[in-house]
Amino acid sequence: MKSLSPLLLRELRRMASDPVYWFCMVLAPLFCYVFFTSMMASGLPDDMPLGVVDNDRTTTSRQLVRNLDAFQQTRVAACYPSVSDARRAVQRGDIYGFYYIPEGTTRKAQRQEVPTVSFYTNYSYLVAGSLLYRDMRMMSELVSGAATRTVLYAKGATEKQAMAYLQPVVTDMHAINNPWLNYNVYLSNTLLPGMLMLFIFMVTVYGIGTEIKQGTGRNWYMTAGGSMLRALAGKLLPQLAVFLLMGTLCMVHLYGVLKFPCHCGLPVMIGIMSLFILAAQGLGVLMIAALPTLRMGLSFASLWGVISFSISGMSYPVMAMHPALQGLAWLFPLRHYFLLYVNCALDGYEVMNAWPYVAALAGFALLPLCLLGRLKNALLNYKYLP
Repeated sequence: MKSLSPLLLRELRRMASDPVYWFCMVLAPLFCYVFFTSMMASGLPDDMPLGVVDNDRTTTSRQLVRNLDAFQQTRVAACYPSVSDARRAVQRGDIYGFYYIPEGTTRKAQRQEVPTVSFYTNYSYLVAGSLLYRDMRMMSELVSGAATRTVLYAKGATEKQAMAYLQPVVTDMHAINNPWLNYNVYLSNTLLPGMLMLFIFMVTVYGIGTEIKQGTGRNWYMTAGGSMLRALAGKLLPQLAVFLLMGTLCMVHLYGVLKFPCHCGLPVMIGIMSLFILAAQGLGVLMIAALPTLRMGLSFASLWGVISFSISGMSYPVMAMHPALQGLAWLFPLRHYFLLYVNCALDGYEVMNAWPYVAALAGFALLPLCLLGRLKNALLNYKYLP
């Protein structure tokens, strides 16, 4: 530590004099923590606007509209005289979809003539379109069942006989690990660590890349006494301390304040987050060593960080991807963090039961040891091209 003191002081001075560090290391992560968790604080979006085209205009159709408006996610914002008007409202973005009840629906239902109702959703907005589609489909099935039940009662069937005909198989659904179907739990546990990883990539690449760009790399290397390992340790340790603090705040916020499911305990998740941060730093060193130009290194970091969200398995299952992408997914630290989170926090397994993912993150963290010679060559001999 005594030999690292000049390097640590040098790096702290550089960090203190450059606002980019503190924006990417403190302000931006804190903003993401507050923004994303508060945006999804209710778990699911509520009262999404829906339109209705009621050409039947009967007591039954008005009751149907009132029942549709009673759903938590749905709010009947307006009634339109025609399908064309409702379609234009969807195109303007006033509503996310509309429910169409044609003329004669009630009369046909009473005569068992199989009336048809239609519903349209704007799937440009995936979450809103999916939730509204679910509510409108459920309402249509309930109306169909109610009409059939009325006919069965009229024919003398008992309630038990009618329900056995309408629903011969009863479904009992249990949502494991997230029974509330809370989008905050579903997304924030991977989205926030992913954002932190992206900032780590950028800061690591920026810290080494500016040394190359500004021509201070030789001074940095000589301050380390000609040891590239010592130079790299002096560069990354101050950043690591700040990122460890931000990662701990993330875990405390998710599992201590918001009380998200965590069956392995908060200390274990903090340990997993710490290893994840080390892995992100190691991969960041690889990025600037592979492309020792600041703009190219930052481009590499931003591209790899953004792709991580799609290939981690959070939004789309990796097992359903093309085999080539399934193999590529192992090159992203966020994928291994996501699997550790699922195995430990959600399923409650011991960390050692998921040791391949721990080993993968440790491998990422040790990458700089294989790149010391290339980094030394970049610092001493690389000519920066603006």
